[in-house]
Amino acid sequence: MYLRSVVKRIIPRSILNLRHLFFAWYGMIKYHHPSEELFVIGITGTSGKSTTIYFLKQLLEAHGHVVGALSTIEFSVAGENKLNDKKMTMLGRTKIQEYLRRMVDAKCDIAIIETTSEGRLQHRHRFINYDAIVLTNLYPEHIESHGSFSKYRQSKIDIFSYVARCKRKVLHEKQIEKTAIVSTEVQGGNKEFVDFAFDKKLSFGSENTNLYAENIFIDIHGVHFTLQGIQFDAPVFGAHNIKNIVAAIAIAKIVSISFSDMQDTILHLKSAPGRIEEIIEAHEYGFRVIVDYAFEPKALTALYEVVDLFKPRRVIHVAGQTGGGRDVRRRKPTGRLIGKKADIHIITNEDPYDENPLEIMHQVRQGDEEVGKVLGKDLFEIEDRQEAINKAIELAQNGDLILVTGKGSEQAIVLKNRKMIPWDDREAVRRALNKLKTNNQI
Repeated sequence: MYLRSVVKRIIPRSILNLRHLFFAWYGMIKYHHPSEELFVIGITGTSGKSTTIYFLKQLLEAHGHVVGALSTIEFSVAGENKLNDKKMTMLGRTKIQEYLRRMVDAKCDIAIIETTSEGRLQHRHRFINYDAIVLTNLYPEHIESHGSFSKYRQSKIDIFSYVARCKRKVLHEKQIEKTAIVSTEVQGGNKEFVDFAFDKKLSFGSENTNLYAENIFIDIHGVHFTLQGIQFDAPVFGAHNIKNIVAAIAIAKIVSISFSDMQDTILHLKSAPGRIEEIIEAHEYGFRVIVDYAFEPKALTALYEVVDLFKPRRVIHVAGQTGGGRDVRRRKPTGRLIGKKADIHIITNEDPYDENPLEIMHQVRQGDEEVGKVLGKDLFEIEDRQEAINKAIELAQNGDLILVTGKGSEQAIVLKNRKMIPWDDREAVRRALNKLKTNNQI
């Protein structure tokens, strides 16, 4: 491990990343060009990628397609789904190509790949022949990793450039057109993303675009809106999910699924695991528990819009921040936001990687204290994540709502030298509830 650390410090990252380029090429050779046999959709953006994929998969499967999907949430092949336990969205070595070959062998006709800016830097998208690429949104994130927002933005543009240059393929005796679908929610504008030789270019998200949600209404039953005069109702929470649904609809449209055919599927849409997922076992105690993946201020702000719908007596929020030198500047703002919104904030460990978890927690705490939170009163620091969740359950009273955020359905906590310990926030909540039940029975 020490030698690896020294090598990383000495050799430029761009050179180190060439090994990923080799594995991308080798995987394509080893598994016999599997993307040439599938309609491949790439989805990128700052947020909403995994949820859009989860919604899109349901739309496609409901209308006869056999789908494979690789995302932060899960790896799916023809209806067989496995939660992503790798703490990595775009898999390394030859794994993406291996999954694509498994999709072909399982008779999938469509593959959906969550395609990240970090994956682009490491060439993990290379040697995949994409047919469509989607940008869900773009705003500052992962700045430490990329060096600046302009470099982060450029990595996304590079993905679009790559897809436009992929050769046109023929599937079922029909030449497939290259398609770009771009949100208008793009800091700096979206023109550069479609300034390539795509056959089709669609935009969504605001007036004067191909797809724009109107007559929006949100209640405790879900979201409701119209699209080109057609009513859509979905039993999912959050205005941000309307954007994710519209993105999924835009993609489904390019494979010839009509709006009217999508209505019933969207009416029965299932939320993604760990995305505003309610732990129903808490109901018997008179309070609610919601687990969500949100970890940065913009996503947390959207989450609190959902929380407001439930009109809780108090909000108890369990949240920390990740480590590894990533997005250090958002730690204090996260503490400030939660300090303002929640009645009680329990700061805990998340994914420290090589950083000191207590130092990360203290940086978050500074934001809480700036807005008046008092340690030991309405602010707690508990490094052990299970103990932090236990504390929230112990404090909860009738009518309260507990938020546990930052990990969603992730299956591991990452420690120093990328050591991973098995973890699932949802199961941690259930353990805390079982402990409460046991204590109540004594």
